[in-house]
Amino acid sequence: MAPLTSTFLGAFRQYAGKLKTMRDEVRTRRMLDSLPADLRKDIGWPDRYPKFRGRSV
Repeated sequence: MAPLTSTFLGAFRQYAGKLKTMRDEVRTRRMLDSLPADLRKDIGWPDRYPKFRGRSV
């Protein structure tokens, strides 16, 4: 029964890690989007990051 428990816990940790990553990406995007337009242009947001353009948050 122990291998089943460890497998479940491993899968749960992986899922929780993915959720945290998604949450961090959303938080970062919101923070960058809240910057003034001229500052966003200076750092190249979002033009340098095309993978974020088509992704719905």
